[in-house]
Amino acid sequence: MKSTWASVATVVGLLARNAVAQSWSSIPEIEVYGQHFFYTNNGTQFFLKGVAYQQNYSPNGTTSENATYTDPLADGDACRRDIPYLKQIFTNVLRVYAIDPTKDHDDCMEQLAAADIYVIADLGEPATSIRSNDPEWDVSLYRRYTGVVDALNKYKNVIGFFAGNENVSSGNQTTAAAFVKAAVRDTKGYIQSQGYRSTLGVGYATADVPTRDELAAYFACEPGNSGNSTQIDFWGYNVYSWCGDSNYQSSNYGERVEFFSDYPVPVFFAEYGCIEGVTGGATNRPFTEVAVLYGNMTEVFSGGIVYEWFMGENDYGLVELTDNDASVSPYPDFTSLSSELAKVTPSPTQRSDYSATNTAPACPSVGTSWEAQASPLPPSVNPQLCACMAANLQCNIKSTDDTKYADAFTFICEKNDGEFCAGIERNATTGSYGGLGGCDPKDQLAWVANQYYLGNNKASSNCDFNGLATVQSASTSDGCSSLLQALGTEGTGTVASPTGKGTAAVGTEGASSSSSKAGAGSVYPPGFVGYGWAIGMGYVALAGISMAGMLVL
Repeated sequence: MKSTWASVATVVGLLARNAVAQSWSSIPEIEVYGQHFFYTNNGTQFFLKGVAYQQNYSPNGTTSENATYTDPLADGDACRRDIPYLKQIFTNVLRVYAIDPTKDHDDCMEQLAAADIYVIADLGEPATSIRSNDPEWDVSLYRRYTGVVDALNKYKNVIGFFAGNENVSSGNQTTAAAFVKAAVRDTKGYIQSQGYRSTLGVGYATADVPTRDELAAYFACEPGNSGNSTQIDFWGYNVYSWCGDSNYQSSNYGERVEFFSDYPVPVFFAEYGCIEGVTGGATNRPFTEVAVLYGNMTEVFSGGIVYEWFMGENDYGLVELTDNDASVSPYPDFTSLSSELAKVTPSPTQRSDYSATNTAPACPSVGTSWEAQASPLPPSVNPQLCACMAANLQCNIKSTDDTKYADAFTFICEKNDGEFCAGIERNATTGSYGGLGGCDPKDQLAWVANQYYLGNNKASSNCDFNGLATVQSASTSDGCSSLLQALGTEGTGTVASPTGKGTAAVGTEGASSSSSKAGAGSVYPPGFVGYGWAIGMGYVALAGISMAGMLVL
């Protein structure tokens, strides 16, 4: 088989010569204008010919405290191994699902730039992402997302980021869309506040789910003409409906082109490459959809990203790593993909000849199939606010054992009909949000414990919760007064978005807020509905113990 890849040496030579002229600091940026991507240096339309590039990783709107991942952009040797083969399938984009912001990415990004390869990066990681069934947008997520932006923004071959991937996979998960859209808004705002490249986009990737039309409208709509502050910059579509030797009609590709024909931002396949029913098995995908995707679909779709590069348990890989991961051995569908892509010649549009006339769609209404209000969205996360609030309380939580928080939330919020808990409310269906919904569980519990303490005569026995809490002297550090005033005594006010580095430690603004991430929504209720709290399944599991007149811990 290795003789089949004799051209690798030629590719390597070309890359070496190209590397002298082009790096991640000089490669032309890709910008979004209307429904298309364009090169900023010459205004030519950019079509994605991409590959999902992450080993043993399956992002799907869930979190796992114990999951690990390998940063694919931090391994320069792996990039050297793979890039010559990636170029044989005409790759110009990699999609990576999780990077480590603390690692150095210069080597790999330099190699990719020399090979004219760009990157779209997902912002989450296995233990820190917006959950489908118990969604939130909080300090831990904000710091993770902004950390990825901080790490990758300097590379001009980074097109942008996905704020979520398949967070809504069924009809009862549509409220998660509100929290992902809040993440889109805050990530876009962060890019702007830090003076990062204006060409960096933020999008969302969806599975082919029953609510796909509502999802597409929701993420592109702009309630109150909010000036593109909450609208996605591009839409990724994970589509697996073309299996084997299918066709334009049977795959419903035609329906997708018609639906997105007037969409206001670029649309592309963020994943494609069905393995079901393929003659000869999963590694023999014929990729006959390529001719259509880069043919009569290009007026609406901007290409796509094949799933995936590395072979894993799901059998979608294009290549196998051999010789202790030192070498690449392509599968037959690698050859098919290369052959099909070699035949396509999409006709690019010049930016100078294109007018962006598509407008934002109407937002979907809350009903039987859609549960997320378009406005308001969950409030902007402000780590400084959370720290200021915690320092200003008279009753605070001293325990960092978040496995013991659930019963305290139950006692304070559910057993008191939510009287003390408006500040942490997060109900996407009614659009009702407290100003502290973005704080971590420890700080949210501190707020409601303090409200309970103040509402019950400040008796020391009402600031204990079986040893979780303690009375403290309230303090207001520099820079906190305006935030606390905006928040209000009930915790329901709107506070300004932060302007500093998202990953910066809270210092003089107030006592440091806990940055630990509680597991799988297990410590507090996700939203206030009617007279009581709607309790997530993990939370219910922890809240079943009662002792001595209250649900103690």
